[in-house]
Amino acid sequence: MRAEIVDGTLTPGASLVEITLAERYGTSRTPVREALRRLQQDGLVERADRGMRVRTRSPEEILEIYEARIALEATAAAGAAQRRSDFDLVRLARAHKAMIATPASDAAAMAEANRALHEAIWSASHNGTIVDLLTRLNNHLTRYPQTTLSAPGRWDEAIAEHAEIIEAIGERDADRAYGLAREHMTKARELRLRIYADDTDT
Repeated sequence: MRAEIVDGTLTPGASLVEITLAERYGTSRTPVREALRRLQQDGLVERADRGMRVRTRSPEEILEIYEARIALEATAAAGAAQRRSDFDLVRLARAHKAMIATPASDAAAMAEANRALHEAIWSASHNGTIVDLLTRLNNHLTRYPQTTLSAPGRWDEAIAEHAEIIEAIGERDADRAYGLAREHMTKARELRLRIYADDTDT
């Protein structure tokens, strides 16, 4: 069900009726009910007048998600600069090298490489609460499947921005890491809003 919500098979606003879903997936209503509960926690479905539905998309939600994500990503980068280990730096360098090797023609691979690098930064912060919150926010963004990294020139720009963030973390410059991460995620927000506007205009 999660996969069908993310890939758009179950469209935003679609009604999610337990008995219908149970028949669709060849199971009883109990696991369907549990799945819906977990998907609601992850922000992928919401309560409607009658039962549940796939959560709708909106520019307001994008702004809400990124308002939180910008602050948390910046805090994670600053925390990484303060608490990173040598092993964390190895993981960051490896993740960045994987990004560089990823072809800009493969949107899914770009998104995965980008996520891996961000997760390496979160891990280097050694703050489990921030990791948990950012993971939940990323779950919300899976309902907006188009990656901002596909925008012309953005992939190379993101690679360069990540290099600067990693450099600041390596130098234990928390203020610089915070500012660079904040700027990086602010650009992502503006691109996400532009993509949403373009999609709704077509």
